[in-house]
Amino acid sequence: MATEDRYFQKQPNVFLGRKTLFAVKNRKGVTLGKKPKKSAVRYWRNIGLGFKTPVEAIKGTYIDHKCPFTGNVSIRGRILKGVVKSCKMKNTVIVRRNYLHYIPKYNRFEKRHSNIPAHCSPCFLVKEGDIVTIGQCRKLAKTVTFNVIKHEPQSESAGQKKFVLF
Repeated sequence: MATEDRYFQKQPNVFLGRKTLFAVKNRKGVTLGKKPKKSAVRYWRNIGLGFKTPVEAIKGTYIDHKCPFTGNVSIRGRILKGVVKSCKMKNTVIVRRNYLHYIPKYNRFEKRHSNIPAHCSPCFLVKEGDIVTIGQCRKLAKTVTFNVIKHEPQSESAGQKKFVLF
């Protein structure tokens, strides 16, 4: 998924001024007029904690400074799992997380939920109803402090009721 921004973007860790050779010598010292293939240099990293770097983050062409795999964001703190409730914002999803709250007076639990906004990198194609794992990071916006680090797409079954995990 390519970014739709028209201004020039680059990854801060990649030097774009690398010189390429236009002439290559063979074994006999004869100069050939072939231009060597210029491999695209891309910065990516493993965020650790047992999460694999997505293939799209390694081979993709998007530039996202808030992506934990290609940007300048480290995952630390809480790691939560929930269902995507809304993906109407650009690169941000709302994750609904259900949990039980214990009430000691009645010795019972009550259902509660919280909606957590999380930054979603372009390497994930997230739809409503998908299950995502989010990790806490530094503040990315006024309300966004989590980043999507794993995506489990929901299988679509036509005409049947589907089991919702959360």
